[in-house]
Amino acid sequence: MKNRPHWLKRISDAWAEVSLVWLCGVRRSGKTVIAKMLPPDTTLFLNCDLPSVAERVRDPVLFFQSVGKSTGKSTVVFDEIHQLPDPSRLLKIGTDEFPNIKILATGSSTLSASRKFKDTLTGRKRDVLLTPVTLDELAEFGVTLEQRIYHGGLPSALMSANKEPSFYREWLDSYFARDIQYLYGVRDMQRFNALFEYLLRTSGGLLDLSKTAAAIGISRPTLDTHLRILESTHTVTLLRPFSSGHRDEIVRQPKIYGFDTGFVSHVRGWDPLRPEDHGNLWEHLVLEWIRAHHPGRKIHYWRDKQGNEIDIVIPATRDEVDVIECKWNPAAFDRKAMQRFRQAYPRGRNWLLTPGVATPYERNDGGLLITVAGSLS
Repeated sequence: MKNRPHWLKRISDAWAEVSLVWLCGVRRSGKTVIAKMLPPDTTLFLNCDLPSVAERVRDPVLFFQSVGKSTGKSTVVFDEIHQLPDPSRLLKIGTDEFPNIKILATGSSTLSASRKFKDTLTGRKRDVLLTPVTLDELAEFGVTLEQRIYHGGLPSALMSANKEPSFYREWLDSYFARDIQYLYGVRDMQRFNALFEYLLRTSGGLLDLSKTAAAIGISRPTLDTHLRILESTHTVTLLRPFSSGHRDEIVRQPKIYGFDTGFVSHVRGWDPLRPEDHGNLWEHLVLEWIRAHHPGRKIHYWRDKQGNEIDIVIPATRDEVDVIECKWNPAAFDRKAMQRFRQAYPRGRNWLLTPGVATPYERNDGGLLITVAGSLS
């Protein structure tokens, strides 16, 4: 079992604020493994796939009363809680009536999105999104950056000696059956999967909604619904453009990112990877790292009508905006887009993120002070 201290700390920090933590993330990202890392002497672990668990928690009051009295536990884990008949009622009673019991519930989607949850527990919980294995976890898993980019960050795929196409195909089928069809009631597997794979193939690029709907053969309302489902199950990320109203800025068209580089390269047929493939996939890794280590931060991209583009834009304060360019090869960095951006938004930090930089350093590039690093500090 690999040690993943960042995620345990995220859960602990969330418990310091509220008694309920919602640990979400895509299927096979390691939610169960992390939940089982909690101290066994104080943690009651329940696998909600088992019918016996549903019977055990049928009366939530009696169940939570028994947790402290007969089990001596102070923490309860409900793994895959969406399998229970009325999960939101169970969690609501637990948080409201037994605030001294810490609760960790796991699931694939955002709690508010699934039709299984009648109460979203707003204000009662904190969300922790488990991303695929991040850059700073590679040493613990004993893998190289090249392997992480090619295999992706789901632990079982990452640790495999070879990239097995059957793993990715089986995961896609299971994702639809156990998440999309079961939780959201979507019936058209063929078109939904066609959309998902289309988005993975275009990952890292601008998303043309009309073109996408036409390519898949679905209506715009159906596309909008499916995109919301894909976002809520954390399999795609939409970055909205950053703009303050300048006439030459792109203001509506989002960028689309697939959740994992292994699936992006699999769907694209990138086997093996070529040198020119790395830049796009490196951008995905940087985005995943930011989502893991800076939760809650608004993440955008920026592009003007002349084609100048900044990979990642993060508002820091009211008057400061940080910008990030991701380059597999730092020699490929062109300062033109960053200079154009700083003409309109002069305040904020400039980052050039590139692999292999253990110690960040600053350089002056055409009057821009840029921090070169392997990740954000």
